[in-house]
Amino acid sequence: MLGAGFMARTHSHAARAAGATLDSLASSSMGTAGSAALALGYGRALPADELLALGLPVVHICTPNAVHAEHAIAALRAGSFVICEKPLATSPGAARDVVDAAARAGVSGAVPFVYRYHPMVIEARHRVRAGHTGSVLALSGVYLQDWMLHAADVNWRVRSRSGGPSRAFADIGSHLVDLIEFVTDQRITRVAAVTRTVHPERGGSPVETEDAVALTVELTGGAIGSLLVSQVSPGRKNGLAIEIGGSRESLRFEQEDPERLWVGRREESAVLRRDPATLSAEASRVTTLPAGHPEGYQSAFNSFIADAYAVAAGQERELMPTFADGLRAAEVTDAVLRAAQQRTWVEVNPT
Repeated sequence: MLGAGFMARTHSHAARAAGATLDSLASSSMGTAGSAALALGYGRALPADELLALGLPVVHICTPNAVHAEHAIAALRAGSFVICEKPLATSPGAARDVVDAAARAGVSGAVPFVYRYHPMVIEARHRVRAGHTGSVLALSGVYLQDWMLHAADVNWRVRSRSGGPSRAFADIGSHLVDLIEFVTDQRITRVAAVTRTVHPERGGSPVETEDAVALTVELTGGAIGSLLVSQVSPGRKNGLAIEIGGSRESLRFEQEDPERLWVGRREESAVLRRDPATLSAEASRVTTLPAGHPEGYQSAFNSFIADAYAVAAGQERELMPTFADGLRAAEVTDAVLRAAQQRTWVEVNPT
């Protein structure tokens, strides 16, 4: 494990649930690494370069965005399967370097777009693929948080040298885009966008990244949609929601209420509840608790890590988000920033 923050804890819980041996942890200092290793149950603390050179079966990267690509490439060269937090890199070029390094090493990797592992998201995907939804006509999506609402709210992601050129979109908008493309089985082909930075300074330093992004998108099948991403929306803690409008039915999923999938039709609407006895086979596979026992974010994360470990062991898992998905997110983020800067439609470069 590289990292000692919230995501490192989440990864560690999922790794332990999957039966992993927590061997080594590295962080920004040996003191921090030692404390985190003890708290999370790792066997030892190491400097990052030593850990990366070990060639452990799996390396998890939960470091600041700007060093993701560097750490991932070093671990791949040592022969490790890499699970790298998003963004995979802070530019499409650097993300492509990671993909190429994996190909040269003959090792694959994963990026935690874990919301696709909610059973009701998979059920929505199944309904689209099975034709129940009909042709996708229009869509909408939001990802709203409030943790950066005030000027006194400071985080390393604010600074481009550590977080990259995008904050709100790269951090949470990438999840929204991945869900839309995952459920619809289509790609976003072009975007028009506007960004806003609410506070020009935080903690006495200039803010170099955006607080909110609004965009219009067009998909390969002709569907159009609108997306809103914000880290300055009061009262919204992790308000991720998508709505897919098809020619036969609409589907709506809300991450803060993950046990339900709303299905809307002209004649009547219904709410499907998570029940492994009635869900599609793939959705049932990642359902870990009986109906009526709520599952949530950590359950989805656990399912993702279990699939990633299976792929690392040579098995196939269709749902697992790969480095190609990480590259895709970097390309969409780049297109959004260019569209906002140029105030015009921008084509998304194909992966």
